[in-house]
Amino acid sequence: MTKYIFVTGGVLSSVGKGVVCASIGRILQVRGFKVTAIKIDPYLNFDAGTMNPFEHGEVFVCEDGGMMDLDLGTYERFLDINLSRGANITTGQIYGSVIDKERKGDFLGKCVQIIPHITDEIKNRMRKVTRLNSVDAVLVECGGTVGDIESLPFLEAFRQMRIEEGFLNTLFVHVPLVPILDVTNEQKSKPAQHSVQELRRIGLQPDVIVGRCRKMLKKDTVKKIALFGSVDEKAVFTSPDVKSIYKLPIVLDKQGLGNYICERLGLNHKDYAWSKWRQIVESMINAKHEVKIAICGKYATFADSYVSINEALKHAGGLCDTKIKIDWIETESFEEKPETIKSLSSYHGILVPGGFGERATEGKIAVIKYARENDLPFLGICFGFQLSAVEFARHSCMLEDANSTEINPKTPHPVVDLLPEQRNLNYKGATMRLGGMPVGIKPGTTAYKLYKSEQILERHRHRYEINPKYIPQMEKNGLVFSGFTIDKTRMEILELPSHFFFFATQFHPEFKSRPGRPDPAFYGFVKASLDKKSDVSQPIF
Repeated sequence: MTKYIFVTGGVLSSVGKGVVCASIGRILQVRGFKVTAIKIDPYLNFDAGTMNPFEHGEVFVCEDGGMMDLDLGTYERFLDINLSRGANITTGQIYGSVIDKERKGDFLGKCVQIIPHITDEIKNRMRKVTRLNSVDAVLVECGGTVGDIESLPFLEAFRQMRIEEGFLNTLFVHVPLVPILDVTNEQKSKPAQHSVQELRRIGLQPDVIVGRCRKMLKKDTVKKIALFGSVDEKAVFTSPDVKSIYKLPIVLDKQGLGNYICERLGLNHKDYAWSKWRQIVESMINAKHEVKIAICGKYATFADSYVSINEALKHAGGLCDTKIKIDWIETESFEEKPETIKSLSSYHGILVPGGFGERATEGKIAVIKYARENDLPFLGICFGFQLSAVEFARHSCMLEDANSTEINPKTPHPVVDLLPEQRNLNYKGATMRLGGMPVGIKPGTTAYKLYKSEQILERHRHRYEINPKYIPQMEKNGLVFSGFTIDKTRMEILELPSHFFFFATQFHPEFKSRPGRPDPAFYGFVKASLDKKSDVSQPIF
C-alpha cells in the first residue's frame, strides 16, 4: 500500500518544513522508491495566483498551469518531478467543492458539517493524487503552524487517515523551532515541547520530530524533546543551518532519518548512494569562480518573491563552477535617485524578473537601458522581457513615450499590449496565459545555441504580449525575436546579437531549472557573466 508521510510545523511559520519534506522525499528516492508531494495551504484563496508576492512569496507555476505555493517549486527541484495543480490543496478549493455539491443536492438533505464532509473532501483529494501517480509514498505538508484555526480541519483529516490507512502506512513528522539564546548559547526545547502538546491535543502524536535549529541538537536537548514529545530518542533529528538547502537530505540521512522511516513504515530498500547528489551539491558550494549578480525587481526586499530565480542561478553556477553572489535591488530606488544607477557597474550581470503593475517600472526600464548601453550581460524574465522591448522602442527606435498598456493605457506607442483573449474578463483568478506551451526557436541565434533545439516547452504566466505592429520596426533597428509561438503570432524570446549577452524570455525558465540540470537561459546568463568578467571576447556556450 502507498505510504503517507504527513509533515507539520510548530512554533512559527517559515520554519523550514518544506525543505524537510522535500529532503525526506529525496531520501526515499535515493533508496529506489517512487514519491510525490502535496502542499496544503489553509488560506481561503482558491490558489496562490492572486496573492501579493510581498506577503506570500513567489507564485510557482506548474506544467498544467496550476498557480501554486512556492513549496511546490522546492518539491519539483529536490525530487526532479513535474507536479500538477492537484498537488496544492487550499481551504478555498475544499469549501468551494463541498458547497457546490450541497447546491447540487449530493448530500441528500443532510446537514453539511466540517466532519465528515469537509474532512472527507480533504482525504479524497489526497487519495486522488495517489491514484493518479501510482507511487510508493506521498509526502503531505500542511502549511502554517500547529494551533492555527485554519489548519484544524486538515489536521483532523490526517488523524482520520491514520485510522483508515493504518499505523504502518502513515507517518507523522513534526518540525518545530528550537531557538538558541544568544546570551547563554543555550538550546531551548520548551517551544518544541509546547508545539507537540498542541499537536497531541488535537489527536496527533508525532512519530518523528525534526528540530529546526541553527546548530545540531545536543544530547540533552534531544532527550528533553523525546521525553516530552513521547517519542524514542532515535526519532529526534536536527535540521541545522547548511551552506546549501540541497545538502539537507544528506545531513538528515547521516543522522539515520532514512533508515528510521523505512523501518517504521516497513519499506524494504536496496543499497543506495549519495555520490551523484553530493557531487551536484558540492559544485554549488565549492565553486572555483565567483560572479556578482544584481536582481533588480519590484519585490526585491522579500527574497521569497523570487525564490525560483535564486535557485536557478545557483543551478547554473554549479555547472559553470561559479559561486553566485546575489544582491537584491529595489528598482524604485533608481526612480528616487537616478544617479545611483551607476552602482550597477560593479556587477557582472543584471537580471530583471517578472512583476505586475506600474510601481517601480520606470526604475526597471532604467536598469535595462543601463545594461544595454554598457553591454553588461542581461537576462529579462516575463515583465522584464516586455520592458526590454519598451526600453528598446524608446531609445533605439525613437518611439517617444512607448510603453505597455498595463502601465499607461494612453501611451502613443503601445509596444506591449493586452492579449486579445484577456479583454472583457470578469475574473482575475487563473485567467492568464498559463502553464507549459511550445516555443519555436530560430536557428543560428543565441537561443538556439543555448537550447540546442528548434522547439521547447516552457511555462507561462502573463496577460500582455509584444504588439505585432511594432515588431518590424524593432527588428529593423537590430532587435531579434529568436523565440515565438508555433504559429509565430506571439514573441517569446528577444536578444541583441550586437551585444555580449542581452537575452529575455516571455516565459519563466526558472520554474524548470533543476540541480545538476540548469535551465539554458540561466546557464547562458551566468556563463556570459563569468566570461565578461574574464574579459572573453564573446560568450562560450
